Amino acid sequence: MAKTPARTVPDLTGYLTHAGHVLETQLSAALAEVGLTPRMQCVLRHALDSERTQIQIAELAYMDKTTMVVTVDALEKAGYAERKPSATDRRARFIAVTEAGAKIAHKGQRIVDRVHAEALDALAAAQREPFVDALAELVGGHLSTPVEAQPVRRGRQRTSLRTAGR
Repeated sequence: MAKTPARTVPDLTGYLTHAGHVLETQLSAALAEVGLTPRMQCVLRHALDSERTQIQIAELAYMDKTTMVVTVDALEKAGYAERKPSATDRRARFIAVTEAGAKIAHKGQRIVDRVHAEALDALAAAQREPFVDALAELVGGHLSTPVEAQPVRRGRQRTSLRTAGR
């Protein structure tokens, strides 16, 4: 049996993936208390910030088009946002936040801030600022732009009638 290769540096991908997943679940549970999802909160926040189209917000929020459409549909159904024609481009529609949407976005932001503060409170006070500064430096620098890569896919396997159980 082959030995597992020895690590020469910490598993940064593993740490960040695990931490991000756990933080996302905590955030999802907390926002669910007011009927929001992290995606809904993100869209509301970006839409309040400036007049933006669905495509612009999707890029800022790292969402694909389908996820963005479903999220905006949910925000419209809840009465938190609406699609409106852009004043500068007849073909484009921007996401306008309703008064109720602005109120829930501010409530949601307080929840997001609380969840993030609780995560940082798990660190010693002296570690918090250096940790956030280092993470911000990575995200703003070396880890700011994804690399274009093709996902690895397995080839489709042909199944004969005999092996398919017929």
